[in-house]
Amino acid sequence: MNAVIVAARRTPIGTAARSLATRTVDELAAAVLAETARLVAPSGRAIDDVILGNCMGPGGDLARIAALRAGLGHEVPGVTVDRQCGSGLDAVLQAASRVRAGDARLVLAGGAESASTAPQRSWPDGTPYTRAPFAPAGFPDPDMGPAAEAVARLRGIERERQDAWAARSHARAVAARAAGRFDAELVPVDEVAADERPNARLTAPVLARFAPAFAPDGQGSVTAGNSCGFSDGAAAMAVTTPEIARELGLPAFRVRAAAVAASDPALPGLGAARAARIALDRAGVAPRALGAVEITEAFAAQLLAVSDELGLDEEAISADGGAIALGHPWGASGAVLVVRLAARLLADDDDRPALAACSIGGGQGVAMIVERAA
Repeated sequence: MNAVIVAARRTPIGTAARSLATRTVDELAAAVLAETARLVAPSGRAIDDVILGNCMGPGGDLARIAALRAGLGHEVPGVTVDRQCGSGLDAVLQAASRVRAGDARLVLAGGAESASTAPQRSWPDGTPYTRAPFAPAGFPDPDMGPAAEAVARLRGIERERQDAWAARSHARAVAARAAGRFDAELVPVDEVAADERPNARLTAPVLARFAPAFAPDGQGSVTAGNSCGFSDGAAAMAVTTPEIARELGLPAFRVRAAAVAASDPALPGLGAARAARIALDRAGVAPRALGAVEITEAFAAQLLAVSDELGLDEEAISADGGAIALGHPWGASGAVLVVRLAARLLADDDDRPALAACSIGGGQGVAMIVERAA
């Protein structure tokens, strides 16, 4: 059985401690779940489950809490996925697998993150930590910034190229926002109705002034300017059967293939390339045949390294800007990619397959190929 995606929506993405700072992660998730549920309600079908990605929340089962807050009813269950910043895309993958297997007919899936309200944590001895380990003792466990610096040096991704990509991300996101290209996919949260981070002033000459952020010797190329920002946001969609999608009369996007992969934890920024290659092979699609590509722009260096490795057409990647401009709400970002692909394929009337992919801390990757359903 095929699985299709309908009613893909996201909140605006807010910079941490700013526009969405008072909204907890379950509030953000509930906003998009409620809207997605409203859009599929005419089918009359019960929601079989809610699957949400999250990696820095307070713990517990965010999906169930958000489903209750969204008013979906006591009878709707929920489960929370943590594959770090690939969590939202993995949640969609899991929903599609259930529908394909015949174990569900209508699942709401996505992700949410609130960097603003993420709890502070400490080990039993009182030592604080900002993230859980990506790998056990004895294995490389770099933070993502230094890891991006390592990828830039290994693959020869020069500073000028990174800054040019970051400037492109901001310019395209600013233009898309002004043209209303994001409007149909957005679910306002109170008075917040637009992404706040895209900045037309961040041109390549301005970005060139930023100091290296992750190289102890000061000779690095990865800066705060060509990296993403910590962010708040959520995204959700319905994963269902083609028959239900036709009943609803909503634009549908078939999940053609998906994959997860793992590699060297010292170079986590390359994980998207391996997962994407597996998904492309499963779909029988050449990289240059893709109509649209969305790869999490956590760092320009790692995105460009993934593009180079796969041989992608860079014009197809993040055509309306990516996480460098919009922000990176970790557990939601993978689902945001799918929302953006759906919007792009619909707006451009593009029947070619499209790719969403994330590189993940600890050396993992997750990828999905979607296309417009007939």
